Amino acid sequence: MTTSCRVRLCGVPVDGLSMRDVLERVEQAVTSRSRLSISVLNVAKLVNMRRDPLLRKSVESGDVILADGMPLVWLSRLRGRPLPERVTGIDLMYRIFELADRRRLRVFLLGARAATLERVAEIARQRYPGMVIAGRRDGYFSEAQEEEVAATVRESRPDVLLVAMSSPKKEIFMGRWGEYVDVPVVHGVGGSFDVMAGVTKRAPAWMQRCGLEWFYRVLQEPRRMWKRYLVTNAIFLGLALREILSPQAAEGRRNGV
Repeated sequence: MTTSCRVRLCGVPVDGLSMRDVLERVEQAVTSRSRLSISVLNVAKLVNMRRDPLLRKSVESGDVILADGMPLVWLSRLRGRPLPERVTGIDLMYRIFELADRRRLRVFLLGARAATLERVAEIARQRYPGMVIAGRRDGYFSEAQEEEVAATVRESRPDVLLVAMSSPKKEIFMGRWGEYVDVPVVHGVGGSFDVMAGVTKRAPAWMQRCGLEWFYRVLQEPRRMWKRYLVTNAIFLGLALREILSPQAAEGRRNGV
């Protein structure tokens, strides 16, 4: 199994893993019934972690932390410690579905609205007939209901738990109940169920490559999103410039490491 080289970006550790590397770890965890918690990191989450200690703790508790955003990959290159590629939460989810289809793995779907979740389950059965949906539960539950939800997941004995809730609820739930549910692979997929069900659209491939997915979100929901991304992007730009201009980054570029 490929070993990971961790890089710190704006103070947050990120694993230098390719999609192939991550899938190897997923399959190994399922086979050995060992625990693998997957965290994904984008610009907005990195910025929010600076003022939310619980979110930071939950993200950093992941066994692997992946760069879900081209700006993080670009920053790693400018630092002289390049990540191999961007590994998005939604792309990893689809690859896990393919693995589950081949190996008849049991997958629990947690999150989104009930109607969306039903549509996701329907699509999954059509596209991945070999995959077993061990159970599903929408993401609209209170903190007082968390234990009941976690118990439902645990009793279903899945190989993989996909958590489709927004941050920081997703990370906090995974951090709080990840060990209890006793699932080999736990992956937080954010709004991926909405995309799969056709509720929201994913940015075109060229916008993904250019790191403009945030702008696509703003175009879809301008009133709700413009201020959020304006603030987080501006903060990240300042953090990135400080990091690029640091003596450590300059030394890394000189040494090619």
